[in-house]
This record gives sequence, structure tokens and C-alpha cells, in this order.
Amino acid sequence: MSLAPLIAVPLAAALSAGLILLLKPLLRRYALARPNARSSHTVPTPQGGGIAVVGAALAVAGGLIAFLPGLDRAETAAVALAAVLLALLGAVDDIRPLPAALRLPVQALIVAALVATVDGRLLPGLPLAAEQALAVLAGVWFVNLVNFMDGLDWMTVAEMVPLSGALVLFGLAGFLPPLPTLVAGALLGALLGFAPFNRPVARLFLGDVGSLPIGLIVAWLLYRLALEGGLAAAILLPLYYLADATLTLIRRAAKRERVWEAHRSHFYQRATVNGLSVSGVVTRVLLVDVVLAALAAATLLWPVWPVRLAALGLGIVVVAMLLRRFATKRVEGDRA
Repeated sequence: MSLAPLIAVPLAAALSAGLILLLKPLLRRYALARPNARSSHTVPTPQGGGIAVVGAALAVAGGLIAFLPGLDRAETAAVALAAVLLALLGAVDDIRPLPAALRLPVQALIVAALVATVDGRLLPGLPLAAEQALAVLAGVWFVNLVNFMDGLDWMTVAEMVPLSGALVLFGLAGFLPPLPTLVAGALLGALLGFAPFNRPVARLFLGDVGSLPIGLIVAWLLYRLALEGGLAAAILLPLYYLADATLTLIRRAAKRERVWEAHRSHFYQRATVNGLSVSGVVTRVLLVDVVLAALAAATLLWPVWPVRLAALGLGIVVVAMLLRRFATKRVEGDRA
């Protein structure tokens, strides 16, 4: 494994931050996010930082790939094109909200086209068409859950920095192929470049233009990890996001609420209502994600079923404890 993923991190961070500084006056003028039923902010704030994050990640990864032999350029092009298309869809949705009946089919087509380019079988006992259909369903869900969870300052940074950082380390250790490792490094750097602008109280949001393609890129990275034998690790890394978004959707559906409409009932959103500060919420998410990354690493270092089951069980317990804390009203004096 070359050092390209490590080189990608500072390059993408610098490019992401530079693009944000260039774009911010335009975003402040034309792309203000006004508070709504889902928002945690109370004043209009520029959105669209995802243009810089996704643009920097794709530019740096693409530039380095051009100088590296042996990487699958067809799959690279497919990932880049899918991310750009979802970014365009997100940009339109940021400016003029689109109905779910239009968003979801377009997302499904984009994800399906990307899945068709990925070689390998995760469930060889199933017909290929059935496996790909499940992969598309999982991909669309992951794209949307990243969007759902991007509702608090630094939330996406707290989740995706440990996740992408872990993927880079896994790749350097030989558990992930060079192409996704390089992309993970570029995404990590781009998010680090965005982080100072999004820290509480945020001066800039990702917007759907960022959260949708980031969800797609990360879903592809996790799929590639699973295809390399790291299915348990691919589940553990985003386990907090999976649990919060999925349980919230089930709870809202059981109450016959319109699950496609904006809301503030995610566990991380309830945590702020229950007395935790924004910094306290994202710090807890970050720490849990570091623990999940360590458990994921254990499943790769010792790839036997007792270790995988134990790691998954511990991951579930850790995430359940965090969700319970978020759903519980604070003890007097605890606003950390």
C-alpha cells in the first residue's frame, strides 16, 4: 500500500478549507438555511459547505489516482459521477425542496448504477439480482440516514471523521483495497477542512448538496470493506447512525407520522431538548464512534466468529447506552 491515502488527507483538508473561504460569500447571499421543524439552529445560516467537501475529496482522490497504476478507473469514475449527480440533486433540494416521490427514485437509480460497477459477491447464496437489489436498498437508506443525521453542528464530522480515519488505517493494514483507502483518505481530509466552519455554533452547514454524496461515498466504502470479508466491521463503524436513524423511523412509522417530513425526534435531537449541550452530544458520539472503530478493528485482526459476535454485541451495548442517555432528561448540573 502506497502512502497516497496519507498524502490525500492534508491536500483535501487544505483544498476544502480554501474552497469554503472562496464560496462562503456566495453561500451567505444565495444559500441561507432558515430554521424549520427539523433545525437545531435559530438564525439563518449559510449552507452548501458540502460543495467544498465533496469537490475537494473527489478532486484530490482523482488527481492522485491519475498518477497511481493498477487502480480501477472505471469504478473511480462511477463513484465520482454518482456523487456529483447526488450533489446536484441535493443542491436543487437545498434551494427548492423536492417531494420524496421524486427524490427517492432518482437516488435509487444512481445507487443502482454504482452497485452494478462493483465486482464481488457478499451473499453468494442469493441470485445476483437479489443481492444487488438489497445493496441498492441499503445504499439508498444509508444516503438518506446520513442526511437525516446531519441536523446538529459537528454531527457529521463526529461520525464520519472516525469512520473514514478507521478505513484509512484498515487500508494501510491491508484490509481494504487501495482505491477505497485513497478515497477514504481524501474524504477524511475534506471533512477536517470543513470542521472549523461547522463547530458549535456553526457558521456553515453541509446542506443536502454535501450530506447526500457523502452518504453515497461512505456506503460504497463500507460495501467494499464488507466484500473484503469485513462485514462485521462495516456494520460496526456506522452503528450509531444506523441505530438512531432506523429506530427513529420505526418509532415515527408506528405513530403513523409522515416519516418523510422534517422533524426533531432523532435521539441526538432529543438529547439537546433533554438538557445536553450540542458539544456534549457530539463529543459523546465521537467517543462512541472511536470505540466502535476499535471493535471493528478487532473483527479484522481476529476474523473468527466468537470475536465478531462479541464485538457486535459490545457495539450494540455501547450504542444502546448512548441512545438511552440521549433519551433521558439530564441530571441537574449536567450540560456537558
